[in-house]
Amino acid sequence: MPTRQTDPIIAEVRAIRQAYAARFDYDVEAIFKDIRARQEASGHEYVRLAARREESGGQDRKTR
Repeated sequence: MPTRQTDPIIAEVRAIRQAYAARFDYDVEAIFKDIRARQEASGHEYVRLAARREESGGQDRKTR
């Protein structure tokens, strides 16, 4: 089986993501709080869309 060569850009993005998550001990709520704080500090306007309504039938979207 041929070996897969890792794209250096993908490797760098994954390393940055790993380091960022480690800063917050992989706590998703803490990461989200940091992201919101960064958004507020940036001064940019961000669009906040309404949550999607769950479709009836209880089917997973991937199985359709």
